[in-house]
Amino acid sequence: MAAFNERMASFLVLALALCASGTWAVDRGNFKTCDQSAFCKRQRALKPSESPYRALLETMELTNTRLTLQLINDNNKVRLLLELYRLQGNMTRVKINELKPLKPRFEVPDVLIRDPPTEPLSLLSQDENGVVLSLGSESQRVILSARPFRLDIVEGRDVLMSLNSRGLLAFEHLRMRKDTFSYKVTSTVASVWDNVKRVFTSQADPESENKEEVDPANQDETAKDDEDKVEDGMWEETFKSHSDGKPSGPSAVSLDFSLPGVEHVYGIPEHADTLRLKTTENGDPYRLYNLDVFQYELYNPMALYGAIPVMLAHNSQRTTGIFWLNAAETWVDISSNTAGKTVFGKMLDYVQGSSETPQTDVRWISESGIIDVFLMLGPKPKDVFAQYASLTGTQAFPPLASLGYHQCRWNYNDQEDVRAVDAGFDEHDIPYDFIWLDIEHTDGKRYFTWDPHKFASPKEMLQGLKDKKRKMVAIVDPHIKVDNNYKIHNEIRSRGFYIKNKDGGDYEGWCWPGSAGYPDFTRPDMRAWWASMFAYDQYEGATDNLYTWNDMNEPSVFNGPEVTMHKDAMHGAWEHRDVHNLYGFYVQMATMEGLIQRSGGVERPFVLTRAFFAGSQRLGAVWTGDNAAEWDHLKISIPMCLSLGLVGVSFCGADVGGFFKSPSTELLVRWYQTGAYQPFFRAHAHLDTPRREPWLFGPENTALIREAVRQRYTLLPYWYQQFYNTHQTGEPVMRPLWVEYPEDPATFTVEDEFLIGRDLLVHPVTEEGSRGVTAYLPGKDEVWFDVHTYQKHNGAQNLYIPVTMSSIPVFQRGGSIIPRKMRVRRSSTCMEQDPYTFIVALNPQRTALGELYIDDGHTFSFNNKEFIHRRLSFANNILSSVNLAPEANFSTLSWVERILIVGATKPSQVTMRTADGRESQVEFDFDTTMSVLTLRKPGMNAGADWTVTLH
Repeated sequence: MAAFNERMASFLVLALALCASGTWAVDRGNFKTCDQSAFCKRQRALKPSESPYRALLETMELTNTRLTLQLINDNNKVRLLLELYRLQGNMTRVKINELKPLKPRFEVPDVLIRDPPTEPLSLLSQDENGVVLSLGSESQRVILSARPFRLDIVEGRDVLMSLNSRGLLAFEHLRMRKDTFSYKVTSTVASVWDNVKRVFTSQADPESENKEEVDPANQDETAKDDEDKVEDGMWEETFKSHSDGKPSGPSAVSLDFSLPGVEHVYGIPEHADTLRLKTTENGDPYRLYNLDVFQYELYNPMALYGAIPVMLAHNSQRTTGIFWLNAAETWVDISSNTAGKTVFGKMLDYVQGSSETPQTDVRWISESGIIDVFLMLGPKPKDVFAQYASLTGTQAFPPLASLGYHQCRWNYNDQEDVRAVDAGFDEHDIPYDFIWLDIEHTDGKRYFTWDPHKFASPKEMLQGLKDKKRKMVAIVDPHIKVDNNYKIHNEIRSRGFYIKNKDGGDYEGWCWPGSAGYPDFTRPDMRAWWASMFAYDQYEGATDNLYTWNDMNEPSVFNGPEVTMHKDAMHGAWEHRDVHNLYGFYVQMATMEGLIQRSGGVERPFVLTRAFFAGSQRLGAVWTGDNAAEWDHLKISIPMCLSLGLVGVSFCGADVGGFFKSPSTELLVRWYQTGAYQPFFRAHAHLDTPRREPWLFGPENTALIREAVRQRYTLLPYWYQQFYNTHQTGEPVMRPLWVEYPEDPATFTVEDEFLIGRDLLVHPVTEEGSRGVTAYLPGKDEVWFDVHTYQKHNGAQNLYIPVTMSSIPVFQRGGSIIPRKMRVRRSSTCMEQDPYTFIVALNPQRTALGELYIDDGHTFSFNNKEFIHRRLSFANNILSSVNLAPEANFSTLSWVERILIVGATKPSQVTMRTADGRESQVEFDFDTTMSVLTLRKPGMNAGADWTVTLH
């Protein structure tokens, strides 16, 4: 059997190799469309109309912080319980569940960082048609209409958002299936069932004598027509050769939201699609269902590796957000009353005085669980980021080294290969921080092990890297080889930690090792045990410069439905259908905890994950999965990472060069130039592709790649400060232009350029054979400076930029100060004490602001106020450094060796004054052509107070 398993695994590897070589593309037939997903097809068949749900106002209860009332479906008389909360920070939470379900329905745990604090609700008015509640002030209100049920969030005269305005609320109640069970029960079971019915009856509302209501225990009677539609997949469905039984029957939930005045919505990653989400009336909805999709297609709504059910809506007046907290398979339909209208058509509407207000309608459909939705009401983009961060946390603050360059391949062959690649970077003077090992480094795909022949002395290998102040990442996937000689498998099996199949046995599927078990990471005790396996006395060969990569954690099951786990597998009391999109989140959580614990809670971890959910930003980095060496895949990496940043995940990148296939030399160079300006910067390639280390494409191209990587390293102080900021605020590091220019419609659909923080604008070259790009420089009263030439350009214009193969169009905003380190060494750690250069770009008012953040780069000591955080400002010809954290305590040996003031005039002299009152002259040069003043070796400590005055 073992030999068969190995052969099967080898076959699967060959299949993937064929896919990589271009023989196969993604097989869309492996993945469901909405019509093939029974609950999506069923719910989508419902068309907008008057809702069957109405609010029973007589059941309303209002406390200081919570409103509850019952909703009734007039078609089947099933009652739901609505809860409404006003949350701190201008948010509203709406929960809808069955009033009395046959059994509990799944509610997502662990994603929220705490129970969201509430604010007072107060009743403004009530009549037989509904109620009006104040949301903190009379200007912001909730209007709850009773018949049909509808919620409107209103501010002043403006409707911000409406719920169930199209009547598409649907809530499939749990029930017993009559045709296979209820008619065949024994008299004893029937008697028990009668008792259950009496219990339900006795707990019913005292007003249940109302003829409109039916006993909940008889709900199956009221839905007989639905029950008989077994062929519609309500109780079981088949996809290809896989059958999915549903013992609790159909359990889908759905709700529609209307967004008046909105034409642009964003978010709900992960999809290989445009930044602005498209309307879906004429195709499938966007799907959120974590899947292992080989060589994914672009510009369609197919599900990919991660799922974050968060959408942002934006117009020039306001930004809002919807967070749909549900971990089951979810589809999102988007429609718009301006969809398909040309610019001319919109102009004609304007000329003709059309009064139609733009509106986007969004419908969320999930297979199971409850409706639990957070309405984030802005009003500004940064308010929405703060609101979402208050719910699910901010981006984990990464070790500084992880912001450097990562070199990866499936797979580096052995320790000698690792040594040779490491030496190659030194020989060609290219910095890097991490080298990576994929699955072949293990002993037969047994994770937490090393191949005894190819990696016989891992500690020696890791020490060699450590001597150069470099690090390694090794893969640890969540599928466990079923092998009685494998310690990890035996421990998980003996502790009962594997996911179970529907019959109660351990669930097994096929993955890289052959037959594999899947640990139940939804269990806290399983996660704690997994974390303990990263301890140095458990993970043999591991050292403190070894970090972790979690792949295949959707979970990937090669012989499962849609290459993932059967939905009727069991996680304790819950079906996999309830928790599917949480699985990768929990794998990364357990791994992160393991890396923290192994250091005694001292060291910040670095964990990369492929699958993710809301809240995954707290746990580490993500990448965009198995892309291809094609120009369109390079282009799509920008909107994919921008979409992730908008919903909290700032630490994102795409495989440089493309994972599948082989890039042309031009594409590879352009990808390095793009990746150097994206948050996670890693090259990676499939085992079937030719080697592509940066020096294998001739001296000219090596020089171009070297320059791109070196540009990344000079900017590490700025990158690090941006990640500190996102850790504090939730604002994305890599952000769309509209985030900083929310009133400028010209920015709303831009996705071929982006901002890093607010001060660097990047327009990578992503077209083959390009001789020029056109960049939009925003800001009517702003100026932008080319970071390479210091040429000044006015904002609010489309600027044509001629390019050569060495060009990376990057601009610094006038009014900003950016710290750099210009002495690039072999790794970021080698640059720790190196001096700074400050680039001061003046705005038309001749002022500028910036920040400098410094800590030890790798521990949690910053939480104990061990850091330097300074404000750099230029005004009235004085550049100053002021302490932003006087309570903090940290020192640095780094000093300031150069200051460039761009857009300056020539001074007669420059003086520098330190905190102790000492004053000295500063040498300077002035470039009259470009108006750049260079101050040479002012020499002050980077962590001190000082001023530099231009006379």
